[in-house]
Amino acid sequence: MTKVELYELIRRANKLEGIGIRALAKRFKIHRRTVRAALKDARPAPRKPTVRPSVKLGPYLHLVRDWLLADREAPPKQRHTARRIWQRLCLEHGCTAAESSVRREVGRLKREIALSMGQAFMPQVHLPGEEAEVDFFESCVELPGGRTKLYHFCMRACHSGREFHLAFPQCT
Repeated sequence: MTKVELYELIRRANKLEGIGIRALAKRFKIHRRTVRAALKDARPAPRKPTVRPSVKLGPYLHLVRDWLLADREAPPKQRHTARRIWQRLCLEHGCTAAESSVRREVGRLKREIALSMGQAFMPQVHLPGEEAEVDFFESCVELPGGRTKLYHFCMRACHSGREFHLAFPQCT
């Protein structure tokens, strides 16, 4: 049972049956504080994110930042990837951090550096039914009557990624 469902049951039992906080806590085997929170608001409070310092990667973050800042002047093909940064940290500096930790920090640092340079990231938003990619091409197909040229219409919706294909005997 999700927390939203539990909150709904608590609120319903309180309103319809008139059950008090202590009895609700006993019925659902939860703390009275949780019952009070459910009666106060139908939506559970969002979870607080856990913020832990990176013990293994912490001493090397200034080095990673320097490499990424130096990469701004390098040609695109010669810039560091997160995997290459992890490999260099392990080989050259003896770092024992996991690759996933390095990837996460490199992504965060790249966003931070881009924002400090005045660059912004614009996420693409494709609303349902708004946009589609279309292509029209010809192909030769083996049919029972022999080899035949068909004209294909292909459409891909940008929102869902669903595709639609249709073949025609003529281009008209």
